[in-house]
Amino acid sequence: MIIGDSRFGAPGTDRSVGATKANSAPGNFPLAYRGEFVYLVSVSEESMSKPTDLVQGTLDLLLLKILALEPLNGFAVSQRLKQVSKDILQVSDGSLYPALHKLEQEGWITAEWKASENNRRAKFYSLTRLGKKHLEKESANWSRLSGAISHVVKLKEA
Repeated sequence: MIIGDSRFGAPGTDRSVGATKANSAPGNFPLAYRGEFVYLVSVSEESMSKPTDLVQGTLDLLLLKILALEPLNGFAVSQRLKQVSKDILQVSDGSLYPALHKLEQEGWITAEWKASENNRRAKFYSLTRLGKKHLEKESANWSRLSGAISHVVKLKEA
């Protein structure tokens, strides 16, 4: 499953769907709960029959959680997400870097230029105190939302 934005391309995907403005009425949870762009998921033919919406804000949540573990550069963030999700989640560069920039603008992460493991100059991202508070809030929202979705999905059919 590739979390991406086709405006920037999602290499290696069978299908790619771009980000779209939430178009449901305000107050309808979850797609319009912030009025932001909704990230959509690209999936391969093997895993699902068609692309599905990824709840908006999920990419931010995933990135904040990865950075809560330790400061990382963009490439390492992408690799860590892939690793901890057992190769199920992959973020395209076209979605990763704009999302990291947005998190930095919000004050949830900071960035500092340092030498990477291979001695190249790279931007390392760290979670701020404000970012930690936001992560806690969004994690609670995610738990509530995913629990509600799981409850609906597990309903017994007549």
